[in-house]
Parts: sequence; C-alpha cells; structure tokens
Amino acid sequence: MAESASNSLKATMHCRRIFAPAESSFTTAMLVWLLASPGLWSGCSRSPATPPTEAKSAATAPAGYDVLQGKWERPDGGYVLELASVTDTGALNASYFNPQPIRVGKAQASRADGKLQVLVELQDVNYPGSTYRLTYDPANDRLQGTYYQAVARETYEIFFERLKP
Repeated sequence: MAESASNSLKATMHCRRIFAPAESSFTTAMLVWLLASPGLWSGCSRSPATPPTEAKSAATAPAGYDVLQGKWERPDGGYVLELASVTDTGALNASYFNPQPIRVGKAQASRADGKLQVLVELQDVNYPGSTYRLTYDPANDRLQGTYYQAVARETYEIFFERLKP
C-alpha cells in the first residue's frame, strides 16, 4: 500500500513537471496578449467615439485654416474627405469615405509659399500609406493636388469640391 501511494506521488510529480512549464508559458502568453491587445485597452485612453486623428488640444485654428473645414468630394468617384477641425499646430480631425469609412492615419494642415496645404495619409486595408497632398484653391474653393495609391504605386492628379451643407 505504501508502495502504491509512493508510485502515485511520483506520477503526480512527473505530471506536474511536464505540465507546469506549459501552464506557466500559457499563463505568460495570455498575460502578454492581454497587455499587448490595443483593442482591449483602447477605451482606457480615449472614448471609442474619438477619431484617431482628433487633436488633443482644443486651441483655435490658426488664422485662415478654418476655410479648410467642411466636407469635400472628389467628383471622379464620390470619395469624401471631411475636415472637421484644425488645431493651432495644424493637426486636422479628418475622416475619409469610399463610400465606407477608411481609417485616416495622419492629417495635417500647413502653409507653404502663402498657400494652405493639406496632407492626409490613409492607413487601412488596401490603403496602407496612400496619401493625398492637396493645396487649397481659394478662387475656386477647392482642394487640388495628388493622390498616391500606395498599393498600386501610382500617383493621380485629383481635386475635391466643397459639398454644400
């Protein structure tokens, strides 16, 4: 009987030696996955309704940048660029639709040679790094420039017309 208990204890110890490292690795892997999963923690840093390009500063737009705000449409395909606000640093709160929302990775306004410039970089499936480089044309109230389609590695001359509210 004592030998049977001893064998049972040895079998239990053997199982622990075999399975304990796996359990420990599994626990560690789960912990790393939980901590590294941005979707699980995204609500902790900002509300889900906050677009990724929304500026953290509530400062007013630099003089003249407010003319960029609004909805703009490319007449050649119905693509819509919405510029909701711009901060004192030129960071734009931008949305892009084709016709479904496409994630905007970066949107920035600047001034070069006295002209308003807009850079919008898309970061989504089929659009990784696709970029609009636009200049505001006040005479025609439109944004014109180039669109670089990163997947196809092609650049197109395009323009956006302001949509009336």
